[in-house]
Amino acid sequence: MITILGPTASGKTTLAANLAYRICGEIISADSRQVYRGMDIGTGKDLDDYRIGNSTVPYHLIDICEPGEKYNLFRYQSDFHKVYEAIVNRGHIPILCGGTGLYIEAVLKGYSLSPVPQNDKLRDSLAGKSLEELTRILVGLKEKTGSKMHNRSDVDTPQRAIRAIEIERYNIDNPMPERELPSIDSLLIGVSVDREERRRRISERLRARIEEGMVDEVRHLIDSGVSAESLIYYGLEYKYVTEYVTGKISYEEMYSRLEIAIHQFAKRQMTWFRGMERRGFHIHWIDASRPTDELVDEILEIKKQNDLNNYGREK
Repeated sequence: MITILGPTASGKTTLAANLAYRICGEIISADSRQVYRGMDIGTGKDLDDYRIGNSTVPYHLIDICEPGEKYNLFRYQSDFHKVYEAIVNRGHIPILCGGTGLYIEAVLKGYSLSPVPQNDKLRDSLAGKSLEELTRILVGLKEKTGSKMHNRSDVDTPQRAIRAIEIERYNIDNPMPERELPSIDSLLIGVSVDREERRRRISERLRARIEEGMVDEVRHLIDSGVSAESLIYYGLEYKYVTEYVTGKISYEEMYSRLEIAIHQFAKRQMTWFRGMERRGFHIHWIDASRPTDELVDEILEIKKQNDLNNYGREK
C-alpha cells in the first residue's frame, strides 16, 4: 500500500488520484468527515479531483453514512479492512489518502479498539459543564487508563470532550479482550507545503467554499433534520457556519474565526505527522509546489527504491 498524507489544502487528493491513475490504484479515504453524505463543500470532497481525463479513479469510504451519525475510529478500522482486502483481491494497489492522522496511524499499526456505547446517564451528569471542566475530567481519566492527549482534537467542543470522557470511562469500567487487527505495511509519502503557501491556500479555499454555497449547505442539512448540535460536533466549517446560521455569531465573526481555526487545524495535523515520525514511521516528504506529474514520478522512484531495498533484505 501507498499512503499519501498531509495537511489540509496541500493538494494530496489530486496527487493521490493522479498516482492511482498511473499505477491502477484505488483510493481509500482517511478523512473523518468525508464519510458523511451531503456534507460536501464543508469537508472539501472535491470529487472532481478523482476524474483523470475520461476516467474516474475508484475511491472508497466517502459518502458511507448519514449526517448526524457519530462515525468513529472503531468503525473506520472495520470499513478500511473490508475495502483494503477487496482492492488487493482485485489485483489493484490500495492508496490511503487523507489528513486524519489518527485514522492513518490506527490502520497502519493495527490499533486494537472496542466499540463504546452511548452512556446517557453520564452525558446528563456532564451537561452544562464548561469545556475547561470537561478537559480536566478527561485528562484525569486518561492518566488512569494510560492513554495520551495526542492533540487538542478531543476537546475542540464540549460534545467531543464528553464523547472522549465516555470512551475513557467505559474502558475503565469494562475491561475486555482487545480486537486483533493486522498492521499494514505501507510506503508513506508526506505532501509538504511551505507554511506561508499553506496559509495562502487555506484562505483562498475558504473564500471559494463560501462562494460555492457552504452556508446554504449547512442550512439544507438543518432543514433536512440534522440538529445544529450534531453539526457543531463535527467542528471547523460546520461548527462556525452553524453558529452563524443559527444567529449566534455574525457573518464577519464566522469568517474570521473559521479562518483562524482552519490554520490552527493544519498546524495540529503537521504536529501529528511529526509525532508519527517520532513513533517510528518513516515519511518521505515531497515538495507540493512542483507540477503533479513530477510529484507522481518522484513517488514512483521512491517506491522503486523502497521495493529494491525490501527485496535486498529478503534475500
